[in-house]
Amino acid sequence: MENKKVKIGVISDTHLDDYDEGMRRSIEDHFRDVDMILHAGDMVDLRVLKIFGEKEVKAVSGNMDNYSIKQKYPDYLLFEINGFKILLIHGWGSPSGLEEKISAKFKNVDCVVYGHTHKPANHIKDNVLFFNPGSAVDRFFNSSQTIGILEIDKDIKGRIIKI
Repeated sequence: MENKKVKIGVISDTHLDDYDEGMRRSIEDHFRDVDMILHAGDMVDLRVLKIFGEKEVKAVSGNMDNYSIKQKYPDYLLFEINGFKILLIHGWGSPSGLEEKISAKFKNVDCVVYGHTHKPANHIKDNVLFFNPGSAVDRFFNSSQTIGILEIDKDIKGRIIKI
């Protein structure tokens, strides 16, 4: 059986405490044709999920998320798409060395989707794609607001988008 090409919208560190129409328009523009959305934590409030409409969303909780999010979403998710093992995690502690901390704790994955640092990342290290969409709202730690796209077919490719 041939694998279907899967297109995934990736977002993290939205830090919104309510539905945001501007963010909804950005998501609609850039994630219109995605098969699912991954949120790598720090939603801050569950109402943010309304921004994604009817799209399937996989999400994890982050260090800034409120109690209701931490009750509903785990610290990390491991799942498989087209035979590729994907880890979705927010991150913890100091942003410095975060990829190394994640690598030490989670083995045998093909792609790590993470947040926490607010800085986009899209590179392969030790045969693992490390993908961080950056922050969709922050301009303090990063000069621009960013989200990402992952495409999974015979391999996994990531793309960072400035919004």
